[in-house]
Amino acid sequence: MIDFYTWTTPNGRKVSILLEELGIDYEVHAINIGQGEQKTAEFLKIGPNNKIPVIVDRDNGLTLMESGAILWYLADKYNKFLPEDPLARMKVLEWLMWQMGGLGPMLGQAHQYLHFNPGKAPFAEERFAGEVGRLYGVLDRQLEGRDYIVDSYSIADMACWPWASRYEWQGVNLADYPNVRAWYQRLLKREAVRKGYHVPKVMGDIPPG
Repeated sequence: MIDFYTWTTPNGRKVSILLEELGIDYEVHAINIGQGEQKTAEFLKIGPNNKIPVIVDRDNGLTLMESGAILWYLADKYNKFLPEDPLARMKVLEWLMWQMGGLGPMLGQAHQYLHFNPGKAPFAEERFAGEVGRLYGVLDRQLEGRDYIVDSYSIADMACWPWASRYEWQGVNLADYPNVRAWYQRLLKREAVRKGYHVPKVMGDIPPG
């Protein structure tokens, strides 16, 4: 059994999608980051960085923060969505690291400047809008001729998809990135992706792409 501490963010949805894909038992603990619940002393005991998501594995007592590490751990534990072949495995981890180091942080900053605070910092808006376009271009080229980011469906797809699901916040028209759009809609057909999106609570319709 996995205890899953999360909120309605792309980083949280990465993990909920994987948990749904694995079909394992897990208990959700909603941490309302808008109300500062991630900053409480109680949460700090399991999430030293005061951020969601966090899991606690009741099987062995492991507490784990950072969404990429959680995806890697769960995929390893249940031997799904992360190849055993060393070369294929490293390609998945390469794109997982790309999401953790680039796509997520840059799109997160774009949300702050382009969606929540437009008109306040023109330089930042221009910088992050440009980086959003560059990163979507990288992903679009990687998906050329592929159904998934690295040949077969993996935790790399699960890490990237929730960030792409906020394309409207980023000022992105997915029609400009046809390979990304086809991939986005392909994953949206998966029941586990749709269910995972609505953890810990339903937040309206999923953007259709």
